[in-house]
Amino acid sequence: MPVFTVKVKWGKEVYPDVEINTDEPPLVFKAQLFALTGVNPNRQKVMMKGGTLKDDVWGNIQIVEGQNILMMGSKDEDVPVEPTVKPMFVEDMTETQLATVTNMPAGLTNLGNTCYLNATVQCLKTVPELRQALSDFNASSSSSLSNFAPAEKITIAMSDLYRTMESNQTIPPLVLLQVLHQAFPRFADKVEGHYMQQDANECWVELIRMLQQKLPALKHKNDKSTTNYKSVIDQFFGGTFNIEWKCVESDNEEVTTTTESFLQLSCFISQDVKYMHSGLKNRMQEHITKHSPILGKDAVYTKTSKINRLPAYLTIQFVRFFYKEKDKINAKILKDIKFPIEFDAFELCTPELQEKLVPIRSKFKELEDKLAHEGIKPSAKQLAESKQEEKPTAPYWFENDYGSNNSGYYSLQAVLTHKGRSSSSGHYVGWVRQSPTSEKWIKCDDDIVTPVTTEDILKLSGGGDWHCAYVLLYGPKLLPLDSSSSS
Repeated sequence: MPVFTVKVKWGKEVYPDVEINTDEPPLVFKAQLFALTGVNPNRQKVMMKGGTLKDDVWGNIQIVEGQNILMMGSKDEDVPVEPTVKPMFVEDMTETQLATVTNMPAGLTNLGNTCYLNATVQCLKTVPELRQALSDFNASSSSSLSNFAPAEKITIAMSDLYRTMESNQTIPPLVLLQVLHQAFPRFADKVEGHYMQQDANECWVELIRMLQQKLPALKHKNDKSTTNYKSVIDQFFGGTFNIEWKCVESDNEEVTTTTESFLQLSCFISQDVKYMHSGLKNRMQEHITKHSPILGKDAVYTKTSKINRLPAYLTIQFVRFFYKEKDKINAKILKDIKFPIEFDAFELCTPELQEKLVPIRSKFKELEDKLAHEGIKPSAKQLAESKQEEKPTAPYWFENDYGSNNSGYYSLQAVLTHKGRSSSSGHYVGWVRQSPTSEKWIKCDDDIVTPVTTEDILKLSGGGDWHCAYVLLYGPKLLPLDSSSSS
């Protein structure tokens, strides 16, 4: 009987004295190899001079004594198990699936030129204290939404919408749109059967005004003092001006002072304005004509405004639209106005407030000096990863004024942009920071939610037909607590 002794090589293993009988089918030889290696015959690929060995016939293969044979194959336990859930590639995912696996926030369906509302809702959602207040809101006992006043309807609708958006799936904001139309019929105007485009800042202002009426102020868990604010909006979005009035036409008239509250600052765009800071400063001193009791006639006054209370969240509107009588539209100023990711409001404040801001500002400076001295300059990736750890931070508010800003330093956390040539056309998009301590940004274009970079955000300054910053939302810059001094 034709029996030969051959040498079998399998990976790094060598089996020198393996018997092979060519009168038996090749499967018998493969069974011998299975006993030696643990590789199942159906996973074996046996190669020798003359070709690759089959299971049933030897074919043209001629075996000789001492022949070298190569075997390839893996043991069953080394073979990856087929997953019970079929893998799906990013390219094949729907927007909803993509948002879920990448932890993207929920998108909002455009219900017909409602991008102005979607962008506003996404930007306001970046304020954790506002989300908390909406979550805590308890409506009166009536079960029907139609029985509520407009402010309460909008507050309930926003509370429900934010709660639903936690699922990270695309949501149609039907109820909020409906109650917005009921409260402000101009937002329901139609042309040729379709909703008209609306001004996103007008929507922002009206939503904030409605919430201001219904959301009570928050108390911090470590703050035992009573709050002076009736609303969470006044508490976290509201600031105050000290205003001096000086009559230009009379030296005998004394300078008078008044106070004004604000929920937004306006950045006026003129020919000489290139940066947001200068646009804000120009707004702080202006000439106003009003009645002079000394002169007994209308006179020009210099109105000088200084901030004496900084809110935790500073809203800044770029005044980009003006009414064009000839075309009867709100035309748009496309000019490039640079804005910072980190904003310092110190120069806009009264001397008294500046003095109060100094202690925390000094701590920020100490931290910067410490990092500079240690030569620490982490990469953007390391910085993002370290911030995601949610390290403890110092309070950003003054003692006995929860909701204020105690340093004057702000970090940009949302940008609402407009793309187009007039406020009644074009498209609005919300660009939001993923969390107050994150370096990651997200573009919320209705139901399409995608990650973007800080560089993409800085390109939103205007200057062309690309998305132009229209409303900016700054949050408090957070001071990390050193573990050695956190007590």
